[in-house]
Amino acid sequence: MALKVTQVKGLAGTKPKHRENMKTLGLRRIRHSVVLQDTPAVRGMIHAVRHLVTVEEVAGE
Repeated sequence: MALKVTQVKGLAGTKPKHRENMKTLGLRRIRHSVVLQDTPAVRGMIHAVRHLVTVEEVAGE
């Protein structure tokens, strides 16, 4: 199982830790999407920035 994560809000005014999580997830700008493996570590990072992203499950990968 994989997760498609899309950034929907900008990082201006966010906490430095949130910016680091977004960078680690591979998100660079609004409407940028990445497909990541569904692991507990990735889920934790997504949970920390859940107000900045949308998440969809992707079958296959």
